[in-house]
Amino acid sequence: MANTTKTAIVTGASRGIGAGLVEAFLKRGYNVVANSRNITKANPFQAAANVALVDGDIGDPRTAAKIVDTAVSRFGRIDVLINNAGVFIPKPFIEYTTADFNTLVSTTLAGFLYVSQFAIKQMLRQKSGSIINVSTTLVDQPIAGVGAAVQIMLKGALNAVTRALAIEYAKEGIRVNTIAPGVINTPMHKPETHDFLKGLHPVGRIGEVKEIVDAALFLTDANIYNGRNTARGWRRTRGQMVTGNGARPASAALLT
Repeated sequence: MANTTKTAIVTGASRGIGAGLVEAFLKRGYNVVANSRNITKANPFQAAANVALVDGDIGDPRTAAKIVDTAVSRFGRIDVLINNAGVFIPKPFIEYTTADFNTLVSTTLAGFLYVSQFAIKQMLRQKSGSIINVSTTLVDQPIAGVGAAVQIMLKGALNAVTRALAIEYAKEGIRVNTIAPGVINTPMHKPETHDFLKGLHPVGRIGEVKEIVDAALFLTDANIYNGRNTARGWRRTRGQMVTGNGARPASAALLT
C-alpha cells in the first residue's frame, strides 16, 4: 500500500525560519527531512518520530543526494521542498572578497540547484510536488545604507529560476514559488541591530518567523499558485511605502 503521508524537506532547518517551518509541518502531520551543517548535534526536533535529520553542506551535491535519498527511502515520497538555507554577508560592493562570493554562491545557488534537481526527479515520478525558494525583498527594493549587492544578485537568480521552472514543470503537477521576506526576527540579525532595522520599516517593526511560515503553508496549500514571488515585508510603490496582504494577478504576483 502506497504511503500517503506527505513529506517535506527543509534546508537550513536548525534555527530561525527553517526550524519554524519544520515545527509547522510536523504539527500538520507531515514527515520531515531537516538539513543543516550540524543539525544532528543541535537536534532541535529530537522528540519527533517522523523527522529525519541530515547533516551536511547543502552546496555539496552529495549532501543534496543524501537528503532526497533519506526522504524517499524512509518516507516514500517528497511533496514539498523548501530551499531555506542562506547566509547574509552585508558589506559595500567593492569589499566583497572571493571567499564571500564563493560562500554565497555555494549556499544560495548550489544549495538550491542540486537538491531541487534530485527532488524534481522524485516529484516527476509522483506527478506532483511543490518547491518554495526563500529569497529577499531586497531584490525588488534595495535599502539605502544596507550594502548587499552581491547577495541581491544571487537571490535575484532564485526569483528568475522560479518562473522558469514553474513553466517547465507545470504540466507535470509540480509548482515552484518564491517567498521574499523582509527583515525577520531570527538569529541571522543580532539583537543590537533590531532598533536600526525597525527604523527601516514603515510600521516600525521587523517581521516574525510565523509570518514566513504562514506564507509557506499558504503556498503549499494553494494549488493555483505557480511561478509567484511572494513578498513578506515592504517595498516602495509610486513613492509610498506599503505593507499588508493582497495579490496582483500577474505571472509573478507580489503579496505585499
